[in-house]
Amino acid sequence: MSVHKDITKHSTRQNQLVQKFMKLDEERERAIDEAVKLCQAGEAFTTDRINEATREINTLARQGVVPQRKTVTVEMVEEYAARLNLNKQ
Repeated sequence: MSVHKDITKHSTRQNQLVQKFMKLDEERERAIDEAVKLCQAGEAFTTDRINEATREINTLARQGVVPQRKTVTVEMVEEYAARLNLNKQ
């Protein structure tokens, strides 16, 4: 019975990590979308919110359950926004 409880505890912990990852990844994607829209509009933006979520995700990833994400630079956002603008033309 102890093994069953240990397995259940482990599975529950992994599920919690995955759920937290999904929430942080959604937050990160929203922050990326916002930064891209600001960039396309020629307004000032930062990658602070994106990279805060990235740091939290990468902390979770060290536990081996979820994937890591790359840190996003201002240049990366600018390049992506420029590609989107070219595709609109």
